[in-house]
Amino acid sequence: MSRQTKFIPVREHLLKVQPCKHGGLVKKTSQQYGIPESQLLDASASLNPYGTPFDHPYTGLDMDKILGTALKRMGQYPDNRYLEFRNAAARFVGKGIKAENIIPGNGSSEIIRLVAETVIEEGDIVLIPSPTFSEYEQQCSIFGAEIRYIEQNVLPDVPNDVLKGARLLFVCNPNNPTGRLFSREEIQCLIDKCRENNVVLFVDEAFIELADPSQTIVDLVESNDHLFIQRSLTKAFAIPGIRMGFGVASVKIATLLNNARLSWNLGCVAEEVSTVLMNMEGGCYSRYLLESREMIAREREFLMEKLERRGFRPVESTVNFIYVDISDLSMDSTELTERMAAHGVLIRDCSSFQDLGKHHIRIAVRTREENERIVDCIRQVIQEWGREQAILYLERNLAKARDKGSLGSNRECNYYPCHFEGQDCTFCFCPFYPCQDGRTEGKWITGSSGNEVWSCLECRVVHEPAVVEKMLTVLTAEGCTEEGLKKAWETVMEPWLCSSQ
Repeated sequence: MSRQTKFIPVREHLLKVQPCKHGGLVKKTSQQYGIPESQLLDASASLNPYGTPFDHPYTGLDMDKILGTALKRMGQYPDNRYLEFRNAAARFVGKGIKAENIIPGNGSSEIIRLVAETVIEEGDIVLIPSPTFSEYEQQCSIFGAEIRYIEQNVLPDVPNDVLKGARLLFVCNPNNPTGRLFSREEIQCLIDKCRENNVVLFVDEAFIELADPSQTIVDLVESNDHLFIQRSLTKAFAIPGIRMGFGVASVKIATLLNNARLSWNLGCVAEEVSTVLMNMEGGCYSRYLLESREMIAREREFLMEKLERRGFRPVESTVNFIYVDISDLSMDSTELTERMAAHGVLIRDCSSFQDLGKHHIRIAVRTREENERIVDCIRQVIQEWGREQAILYLERNLAKARDKGSLGSNRECNYYPCHFEGQDCTFCFCPFYPCQDGRTEGKWITGSSGNEVWSCLECRVVHEPAVVEKMLTVLTAEGCTEEGLKKAWETVMEPWLCSSQ
């Protein structure tokens, strides 16, 4: 008898929907590794490193006063028209936008969900450039869309045959996680192509205030019912705990979306805080945001240089995070991310983005002190990993040596000859690193983080065949333990170094 499957009363395609993975998992990391939240450095969530406007007295903003004003309305429903919020948002972006063009949102995810819900019919084709923000796929999949990924590099010249038959195209500008910003002119070309092919273009400008707001295309919505712009306030103002954002569309589309959105989707606190922030003099060009962009550019350059010196390949970015290729590192992105989290530094593992594999990470640009901590943590993790690998390599080679003796020269090594011709490579990874003994010809050098590190580039002692034979005798008897290594140093290395003086 076949087992009867229990009926679940939801649309069938929802059974395959999985939650998105995001950065900013401070509480979870604290619980997992037993590190107090206050001691964690979160470089996995891409927030303004300049801090909130409330951290800068010149803004004249007082959070306690704002909260006090908001909480006076706690006993009543919000005005679902959100007139003050929408007027503030219109002034914030400028470009001739009016309150009638604004759709309030409880953060980016709700806005994406609203557009997906009102635009997509089951089976509609949705185009998503890869890699990019995973919420696009998540929200569209809920409504039964057929997701088709296209390469980021085909934008903005996406072929008409790709657009043909599609219902919706998402473009993140600047893109998350790569940090690329398309120019206003490039997006205008894409707008024209989408209109010709009857495709709705969703442009996510969540990070544009931290990159270059002059490249926005919000002013083009009124003449195009197939264009929708999303803006997020949580990134620019570094207040992700207060969910706030908005959409910008033609009056006709904005009216329809405001009719369709959830009633009272902004609580009194989010409404009050976001309205005050957007009313700062200058809007996107307020002193606060101008200084934020200046700091981000300066610290991004500093961090990229440090990452390059570490041997990583950071991709040029326009915004407050850096997409980093670590494929030259023997460790993959998941292991690197987990090891850094154990040391209290969170970075974003990009393996959860669309088919990226485990060769990329994303690091948020932080303050100078925090950026130095990030680089130092990377150095520490790689060093620890290297030591672990050295012990594993040593144990493996010792097992071989017990049967066959010393391994001799490794002529297939990419670095052969590492130190000198005729060397013995049984101890390719020195078990005594860092010995800090100048008699070995090792020495202190300035590392990529600016700190002094021990370099054994000139050391040849553990590759001398005679030394290797004696060390094998000791370690085969004692094992690769701390005591065994100590005895090998005292009975083999020390006498050799003394005789060489």
